[in-house]
Amino acid sequence: MNFTYRDNTLSISRYPVTNNRSLQPWNAADELMLEFLEKQELESKTITIYNDRFGFLSSFLSQFNPYLIIDYKSQEKAVELNLETNDFSLPKDHFFSPLAPVPDPVDVALIKIPKSLDLFRLYLYQLSKSLAGDAVVVCGFMTKYFSPQMLTIAHEFFENVEQSKAKKKSRILILKKKKAPKEISIINSISLDNGDPATKNIQQYFGVFSANNIDYATQYLVDHLQVKENEQRVLDLACGNGVLANTIHNQAPDREIHLQDDSFLAIESAKLNLDSRFAHFHYNNTLEDFEDDFFDLVVSNPPFHFEYETNIEISIDLFSQVKRCLKPGGRFLCVANQHLNYKTHLEKIFNVIKTVAESKKFVIYEAG
Repeated sequence: MNFTYRDNTLSISRYPVTNNRSLQPWNAADELMLEFLEKQELESKTITIYNDRFGFLSSFLSQFNPYLIIDYKSQEKAVELNLETNDFSLPKDHFFSPLAPVPDPVDVALIKIPKSLDLFRLYLYQLSKSLAGDAVVVCGFMTKYFSPQMLTIAHEFFENVEQSKAKKKSRILILKKKKAPKEISIINSISLDNGDPATKNIQQYFGVFSANNIDYATQYLVDHLQVKENEQRVLDLACGNGVLANTIHNQAPDREIHLQDDSFLAIESAKLNLDSRFAHFHYNNTLEDFEDDFFDLVVSNPPFHFEYETNIEISIDLFSQVKRCLKPGGRFLCVANQHLNYKTHLEKIFNVIKTVAESKKFVIYEAG
């Protein structure tokens, strides 16, 4: 898709590619943040951008060499793709994780407010450590997703919080005059019910899926998960905080366990819950780093919610990748909401599909 800003017309596309035409690579909140910047003097300013999922803001502001806070490996790939498409580039050392401090005092920060307001709090907490005294922070959101908690969180870190008028069903918050830094915990602790009273609580960083409890579908798979004796090499795919891998390790401590997730914060959370002596962590959105016929068992609660979007295309693509990496005779255990009808898609990829367990809400498939 093409968009014009300051007489520059750029082509911005989504990665991973989608066939759903209703899913766009930017929205009116992105445009409104750019419009606000038209009135700002940006030369010689240090700019930092948060939650730029497909690189829309990064591409239009690339001439200012912004720092980018990257939450997902797929986001990093999308940003690089769109920069390259438009003949732009940014130094690799301008890409930072949400937990890493930005090296220079930040004059202007742009934040696309995420669905997880815990993650918004993490952004502002980390950002407040790097902001210049007269910095301005511009936070964009669609009005239908507004929550008063956005303002509450903003006031935790800034004296001045101004909300714009709505335009094209979007608004921005303009934050100025940062408050004195304060220490907060950016980790949630979640009780795990796996029948073992000795099991420690699961920990995860703000912004990782299902912040207050183990996701119900994942808990359903935990309740029915039994590792077989011959399943020596195991992958927890889309691992989140690593609860499935944790369950497997408790059952069979001698297994070689791999965990992969597209989310940087998910992988870092999984590292809080599993000792690296027993587990291998992979920050990626594809299985490209694994050989064919590599795993005896793959377990997953595949993602289908991405911020406010619902998109099962990514899960279906992962199914094909699992098939390639699964040994002959290996198993793929997948839990899903009943309404997603994953069985139809699994049957096109795997030779054998059977239902291991099901309830009114969830179903566990075994594919091989």
